[in-house]
Amino acid sequence: MTDRAGRHASPAADHTETLILPAPDGIGRGARDHRAAGPAAADHDWRPLGRHASGRSAAARPGAATDVRSRQAHAPRGDSSLRLVWVYPDLLSTYGDRGNLLVLSRRAALRGIGVEAVEINSDQPVPTQGDIYLLGGGEDLPQILAASRLAADGGLSAAAAAGAVVFAVCAGYQLVGEAFGGVDGQPIGGLGILDISSGRGERRGVGELVADTDQSLGVPRLTGFENHQGITRVGPGARPLATVSLGVGNGDGTEGAYAGKVLGTYMHGPALARNPGLADLLLRWVVGTVQPLDPREEEWAGQLRAERLSAVGSRQ
Repeated sequence: MTDRAGRHASPAADHTETLILPAPDGIGRGARDHRAAGPAAADHDWRPLGRHASGRSAAARPGAATDVRSRQAHAPRGDSSLRLVWVYPDLLSTYGDRGNLLVLSRRAALRGIGVEAVEINSDQPVPTQGDIYLLGGGEDLPQILAASRLAADGGLSAAAAAGAVVFAVCAGYQLVGEAFGGVDGQPIGGLGILDISSGRGERRGVGELVADTDQSLGVPRLTGFENHQGITRVGPGARPLATVSLGVGNGDGTEGAYAGKVLGTYMHGPALARNPGLADLLLRWVVGTVQPLDPREEEWAGQLRAERLSAVGSRQ
């Protein structure tokens, strides 16, 4: 959550954007296929990997062909596809948060996992049959509007209750909790998906954020960028994601929180580009074991991590 003005929020759109993602030998950016999404977007027959399919799909096996197609939001899909849902990019998308969607898509595709990625704007119903839901950061007023519309829609809450993965950043992190601070600091009700409560702190956290993850997650040291004035209390129903070594994070020496398959963080950057181990954790929560990537595919991610950690005098 940043300043009150809406200058970081992207312009509202009236369509769902379905990404055409490259096969593993592609460059990872892909073209865009804009499709109209009607009310049926929340009701189609999506069958998520991991929750309705047993084990890994045929497309997830080493050497299997990647099946990455553009589909209308209401079209059925096969068991072999990983369904990624970017929630409200017209309200919640700052500091490169869209990169989280691209990184997950790319790392899945490199492992032969078919990917279908849809972007659901705030005037559209949130589908309930996705595998991974992504929320980004935003200004105060867009955050409040997003929380209100998501509560009224119910799709994200239903998906989380059914076992979908939710990855939420900054304003998105706050609004999946029980409450967060409004424009003047007054409490605003959140979705209650994660046992956290947020409010306004006395100082703003701006700059690099480095934190060591909960060892049980098996994820290396985290690096990101934060810009928020929020403080977050992690309740007994959740655990801190990491312990801060540089930056503010939750404001109490911890950073982010997780419970089950719901994970939130204050890290922009985008977080998954800087922390591919975190991206792979989200994938494992859906498909089970994921194979290591060819070291050549990790070169750029490793270089980015090394540069950012070196810049703040930290070591991996």
